[in-house]
Amino acid sequence: MTLKVQQLAKTYHSRTGVTHAVLPTTFEAGSGEFISLLGPSGCGKSTLLQLLAGLDTPTAGSIHLDGAWVNGPSRERGMVFQSYTLFPWLTVLENARFPLDLEIHQDYSRPSSEILTEIGRVHSLLDLVGLDAFKNSYPRELSGGMKQRVAIVRALANQPKLLLMDEPFGALDAQTREEMQELMRLLHAHQKMTVFFVTHDIEEALYLSTRVLVFSARPGTIIEDIAVPFGAIRDPELKFKPEFIRLKRELTALLHPAHEANFDRTGLLRRIISTSS
Repeated sequence: MTLKVQQLAKTYHSRTGVTHAVLPTTFEAGSGEFISLLGPSGCGKSTLLQLLAGLDTPTAGSIHLDGAWVNGPSRERGMVFQSYTLFPWLTVLENARFPLDLEIHQDYSRPSSEILTEIGRVHSLLDLVGLDAFKNSYPRELSGGMKQRVAIVRALANQPKLLLMDEPFGALDAQTREEMQELMRLLHAHQKMTVFFVTHDIEEALYLSTRVLVFSARPGTIIEDIAVPFGAIRDPELKFKPEFIRLKRELTALLHPAHEANFDRTGLLRRIISTSS
């Protein structure tokens, strides 16, 4: 699998003016990479992800997946959003296999053996993420982490070449977030797909990724492409090792300009205390 992004840009026009969401951006990705998109709020990370998914149209530039031009949604690209986006009237199993059921409804000529294989894969994925016992439950009966697991399985139902994840753990508590990070590492190793993962969390990006693409503030463009050197086998203890902490400091410095580092937080705190007293 090869993804090529050439001079990709996105501009929005409105009555109030022009917003440059993504400046011309170029990069490539190969099979099995886990790439985090890291940057400040509003820098265009989510916009870039939607362009990769084919959910939005670029103003300029191009995206090619294995030589084919990306110009709309496709089963080759699965998407997971921060909100769980599950259908409340469907069970866990029905939500997870929804893409397959939709394709079956649209194409009655598909062989039954192929359909059964794909449905079996969904059952296997639900078992892998620990939800086999909840396959007949409804979203209202699940925790936030469980809902997001269903959303991930649904995105993997069609065996996409790219899994696109837009801050999927942002709404979770700290403990559940760490559990989902471990699950994501397991799924990535098991499914061997290429992942693009939007996050604001530097530690999360370093722990999960093989590469980190660092965005500038709006209008966004990639300012650093960092290879993460920790190998495939990782455990939570990695976060306390000197090399991990060094890289975390480097990324923190990239994301926070010098004037932010020199900001008089003590003076601001004193003004807040004096105003409230």
